[in-house]
Amino acid sequence: MSERYPHLFTPLELGPFTLPNRIVMGSMHTGLEDDPADAPRLAAYFAERARAGVALMVTGGYAPHANGVLDEGGSLLDDPSQLPAHRIVTDAVHEAGGRIALQVLHAGRYSKQPGLVAPSAIRAPINTYVPRPLEEHEIRELVDSYGRCAALARAGGYDGIEIMGSEGYLINTFLAPRTNHREDEWGGTPENRRRFAVEVVEASRAAVGEDFLIVYRLSMADLVEGGQSWEEVVALGKEVEAAGADLINTGIGWHEARVPTIATSVPRAAFTSVTAMLRPAVGIPVITSNRINMPEVAEEVLARGDADMVSMARPFLADPEWISKAAADRADEINTCIGCNQACLDHVFSGRPMSCLVNPRAGRETELVLGPAPARRRVAVVGAGPAGLAAAVTAAERGHAVELFEANDDIGGQFAIARRIPGKEEFAETIRYYARRLELTGVTVHLGERVTARRILDGGFDEVVLATGVEPRMPDIPGIDHPMVVSYAEAVLGAPVGERVAVIGAGGIGVDVSEFLTHTTSPTTDLAAWRREWGVTQPDLAAGALVAPEPESSPRQVYLLQRTPGRIGSRLGLTTGWVHRAALAAKGVEQIAGVGYVRIDDAGLHLTVDGDDGPGARVLAVDTVVVCAGQEPVRDLLDALRDAGASVHVIGGADVAAELDAKRAIDQGTRVAAAL
Repeated sequence: MSERYPHLFTPLELGPFTLPNRIVMGSMHTGLEDDPADAPRLAAYFAERARAGVALMVTGGYAPHANGVLDEGGSLLDDPSQLPAHRIVTDAVHEAGGRIALQVLHAGRYSKQPGLVAPSAIRAPINTYVPRPLEEHEIRELVDSYGRCAALARAGGYDGIEIMGSEGYLINTFLAPRTNHREDEWGGTPENRRRFAVEVVEASRAAVGEDFLIVYRLSMADLVEGGQSWEEVVALGKEVEAAGADLINTGIGWHEARVPTIATSVPRAAFTSVTAMLRPAVGIPVITSNRINMPEVAEEVLARGDADMVSMARPFLADPEWISKAAADRADEINTCIGCNQACLDHVFSGRPMSCLVNPRAGRETELVLGPAPARRRVAVVGAGPAGLAAAVTAAERGHAVELFEANDDIGGQFAIARRIPGKEEFAETIRYYARRLELTGVTVHLGERVTARRILDGGFDEVVLATGVEPRMPDIPGIDHPMVVSYAEAVLGAPVGERVAVIGAGGIGVDVSEFLTHTTSPTTDLAAWRREWGVTQPDLAAGALVAPEPESSPRQVYLLQRTPGRIGSRLGLTTGWVHRAALAAKGVEQIAGVGYVRIDDAGLHLTVDGDDGPGARVLAVDTVVVCAGQEPVRDLLDALRDAGASVHVIGGADVAAELDAKRAIDQGTRVAAAL
C-alpha cells in the first residue's frame, strides 16, 4: 500500500473477487473492437496495463443487437461465433493478472447507420439519421438481447459487464423526457421511463448468475434540456441495485450536450460531488469519473468520501504504468493525460483507431516496440520542444548516449507557451514529465545554448535529430512593423496588450490567444466560475443539472479574423472545437471570416470583408494587433550538417510548420528514436 495514497490502494471486496486498489480503467472505444483481426492488438493494449497494476478495466462498447452498433460494421456481441476474438483479449488480461468487463452499449439514436432505433422518432443533433420508434415487442426483444450479450460475455472469459446507461445512448433516451415521448408502459411517467433500464439489469443478472460482476453506468447529470430530475436519478440508482447491479458508475453529460465534460479546460474532478450525492442513497459501491488524471486527485476524492472507486480512461492511454508508479510513490514520473482529445476521441469519432498525443504507443503496442538498441550510439537532439523531448528520452531509454541542446533557458518549446493559455495549464504536466525523464535517463541537457553546426560536428555524434521548431510567420501587410503589432508568442509571454485587440489568424493558435486575452481567471482553477460560465449546477437544483450560463465578461474587446470564408475554427479538434467557439462567443469575441488585410496604421487595422464595396471599407480601431498567421520552420543547421555528411533526422515543426501539431511531433520524435 502506498503511504501517500492509502485510500487509493485500499482493497475492495467486490462480488466473487477482491480488487487490490480503487481504480477502474474506464471504457473507451479504441477502434480495435470492430474487426476480430485486431484482437491481438487489443489484447496487447489491455495486457500492458494489467501488468502494471490495473485491477479492473472495461472494454469499449459492444452492441447487444445489430440495430445498436455505433457505426455500420461496428462492434457487436450477439453470437457465439464471435467469442474466439474475445478470448484472445480476456486470456491475455488474466495472464497479466488483471480483470476485465465488457461494456454493453446500444447506441440508440446516436447509431450512424440507417437502421437505428430509439424510444421516439427524435433525431439527435449530432446525427444525420432519424431513428425509428421501437415497437413494444421490439423493446422486449432488446431486453432479451442484453441478457444474451451478458451470457456471451461470460462465455468469452470476461469477469463482468458494464451496462451503458448514460451519455445519451439508448437506455438514457428511455429515461429522459427530452427523448421519450411514449405513452405506453415504457414512457409517460418516471416509473415507466425507468422500466427499460431496470429490466435490462434484471435480464443480465438472470443470464449470468450471482458470481459475475454487473456495473451500471448511471447518468447522474444529463446536462441537456429535458433531462432527468435528481429524484429520478436516485430512484433509478436504487432500482438497478435491487435488480442486481454490483456497482454504479457515474455518467456525466450526453454527447449532444453543449457543456464540456472531459476537455482540458474542465477543472479536475469537476463532477465528483454529483457521485457523492448519490452514494448515501444506495447500498452498493459507486464509482466517480471525469477529469481525474493524477493520484493526488483520486486520493482526495476517495478520502473525502465522494465515491468508493475512481474511473479513469484516457490517463491509462497516456501512461499504462499509472498504477505501478503511484503505488511506488513515483507520481512525478507519470505521463499525465492533458485532456486534449486529439488522438483519442477525435480519432474514434472520425473512424480512426485511437492513440494518445503524449503517448503514441497507446493502441500501437505491437507495432511501436521500444526495446534496447542493438548498439549504443551518440545522439545529439537540437531543440527541447515536444518533438525533441520525445526523441531524447526515447533514445536514452533504449540505451543511447544523448545530448539535448536548447536555445532557451527552459524546455517545452510551444508547450511552454500553450500552458499559459487559460484552460491549458495541464500542458505543464507534460513538461514536468519530460524533465523528470531527462533526469532519470541520464540525458545531458544544454540549456541557453544556441548550438552551431560546428559544435555538433565537432561533438562526434553518430546521429543528429533536428527538432528546432518554428518561428511565427509575419504576413506581408503594409504596416506590419507598426509598434502595435506583436506575435502570438510575444503576447502570451507578457508583451503589453491593449483593451481593443485584433487577432490575425483563426486557427488553433488564434483561438488560444483569443481565450488568453478574454479571461481574467482560468476555468480550470476556479470550479465555481467554470460552472457559471457553462450553466452547470448541482442536479438536485435543476433537471439535468443545467441552468442559464453566466460567463464573466471579457476585460478586452477582441476581434478574431480569418482570411477564408466560412465558420471560424473549422479545423479545430472534432470533439473540442465547439467548446472553444462557444467560449469565445460567451466572451463577446467578434469572429469575422472572409477578411482581406489592407494596412495597419495609427488608426488601427484596415480590412475588407466579403461583400464590402471597396478596399478599406472597415477600420478596427484597435490598440494591439496580435499575429497568429502561421509559422515558418527553423532549419538553420540543416544544410551545413548534411553537407558535412552528418546523419540528420528532421522532426516536428522543423519538418512541417503547418498549424502546430504536437501529436505529430511527439509521434515523430518517438519513432525516430525507436529506429536508431
